Amino acid sequence: MVAYDISKAREGLRSRLKFTGVSELVAGAIMRVPRDRFVLPGLSRWAWLDESLPIGDGQTISQPSLVGRMIDQLEPEPGDTILDVGTGSGYQAAVLSLLVRRVVSVERIKTLKDAAARQLEDLGYRNVEVLAAGDELGWPAGSPYDGIIVGAASPVIPEQLVQQLNVGARLVIPVGERDEQQLVVVERTSTGTSAKRLDYVRFVPLIGQGAWER
Repeated sequence: MVAYDISKAREGLRSRLKFTGVSELVAGAIMRVPRDRFVLPGLSRWAWLDESLPIGDGQTISQPSLVGRMIDQLEPEPGDTILDVGTGSGYQAAVLSLLVRRVVSVERIKTLKDAAARQLEDLGYRNVEVLAAGDELGWPAGSPYDGIIVGAASPVIPEQLVQQLNVGARLVIPVGERDEQQLVVVERTSTGTSAKRLDYVRFVPLIGQGAWER
């Protein structure tokens, strides 16, 4: 049996991020986050592979290259406040925290929310606030945001999230059916919105008003 080499796995991920077009800035943030701390203990040896992994409660942690490409579409700036919808294990929020001033992250599953908040605190990501999501999508009380990234799929572009954007800011969200979606980038403009569709993807459903009921 070949021994697992974490340094080789990390270098493989670095190469994969470059191959998939993730910017050097975002790839650098991804490589600084210990992904093995955001997966189930029994799966930590696979954490540096470019694969999605289960995190419990029927949820998953997205593959790093997809996280990177979604964050790149936000075009984050150091002074930004970003809304992260679907905290999950807290991994995406951790990556974002290295790129922007503040991250507001919401999660509807209490066990995941509590575990993510503890992990982010333990690892020193002090500019991330993890909140309990309600039926209303996002976190309107903290809006407007300089960008919104959604780690779950909606059947439509939720107007509730668009309204929480600053003018000129972007929403990155998977949109489509339960078994397949497309990444959609929505930019709020002074006169409305513009949207572009990117890769086909597969995410868990986004639950809440304006998305899936269950």
